[in-house]
Amino acid sequence: MPPVDYRKAPPPIIDFQVQEEDTFSFERDLRRLGYGVVAGIDEVGRGPLAGPVVAASVILPPDCDYAQFKDSKKLSPERRKRLAFLLEDIGAVIGVGSVSEKTIDRINILQASLLAMRRSMESLATRPDFLLVDGKFPVPVDLPQRFLIKGESRSASIAAASIIAKVTRDGLMHQYHYQFPQYGFNNNMGYPTREHRKALADYGPCPLHRRTFSGVKELFAHDND
Repeated sequence: MPPVDYRKAPPPIIDFQVQEEDTFSFERDLRRLGYGVVAGIDEVGRGPLAGPVVAASVILPPDCDYAQFKDSKKLSPERRKRLAFLLEDIGAVIGVGSVSEKTIDRINILQASLLAMRRSMESLATRPDFLLVDGKFPVPVDLPQRFLIKGESRSASIAAASIIAKVTRDGLMHQYHYQFPQYGFNNNMGYPTREHRKALADYGPCPLHRRTFSGVKELFAHDND
């Protein structure tokens, strides 16, 4: 895959009136404007001290029961898993992309998050006509898009993407727990909990830790003294 050119001018942004309380109104209005395939995009894993950042893109069927897809942070792990399976059952088109901790350290977490989003969109079996993106930065792809602050609560497609991204990343961190059980990745998912910080103090960083993040970089700096 060619490198991402983050200096490229952002793609066009479409603005329109929506009913904010209806979490499928963005998608519905876009289809009325002629954008037949609308994908929601979200990422998870910007804040952890360890592990990748993971993004997902989801194209919901127009006739689905969209109201059940909510911000993944407001759902229990069991409910997220059930909804992830349901998305496959109803024929949602799903794409996932990730960026490793090493690349995060090299290009910074914002650019890594946008790259993961781009990879998730590019992995979709159907190319979308329009992107609804959580946050305030455009995905570096040549597609019209709108970015939504707190998009998981405003767009069912973004909420569905947040569920897939969270379930995927949590699954990865559970796998990493078996490689590095001392850090409790199965509980903290790499986030800077008290337990995780104590393990870092006791054992030092492992290869999954982000060397440029506060709470980790100081330990690497100490090793280089």
